[in-house]
Amino acid sequence: MELLDGFRQGLDEFGTRVHRVRSEQWASGTPCAEWSVRDLVNHLVSEHLWAPPLLGGATLAEVGDRFDGDVLGDDPVAAWDAAVAASREAVGRPGVLGSTVQTSSGNTPAEEYLRQMTLDLTVHAWDLARGIGADDRLDPGLVALVHDHAAGLVPQWQGVGVFAPPVPVAADAPLQDRLVGLMGRTP
Repeated sequence: MELLDGFRQGLDEFGTRVHRVRSEQWASGTPCAEWSVRDLVNHLVSEHLWAPPLLGGATLAEVGDRFDGDVLGDDPVAAWDAAVAASREAVGRPGVLGSTVQTSSGNTPAEEYLRQMTLDLTVHAWDLARGIGADDRLDPGLVALVHDHAAGLVPQWQGVGVFAPPVPVAADAPLQDRLVGLMGRTP
């Protein structure tokens, strides 16, 4: 699976689950111990609100704190849909993958930024599914795309709070189980 296809699939995986959240489930817990379903969706909506200005060349200082706090308002699903529409458009602009994005870790190739966003969408789609009791099976091509990338990043992410420490999973376990284990979740 190519990166842009994976990004779109990640949006679809997470978005499908956002649209399945029932009103009473927004306060439900998720595998992200400190996040409710609402917190998890808020995290992803915020991330996708950041994407258009950053991919358009804005600096962190220029974006400021406008996407801090609750970005879901009274209609979390509509907030998701609006953020994703703008993010999808920004990612689809010609030449965007060859650009550089300013992130909290410094100037980052847009391709790497997109890989990280795709990983986040994928793992959090699993988290959201678990939080709302939905099917947690992810597209196998998407899982394969993000697994190897994630495996290379886990050592540098340990201790900085990006993901929980890896959970041991059998080497012959399905790739999805190895991915979520790598990201600190118990499959």
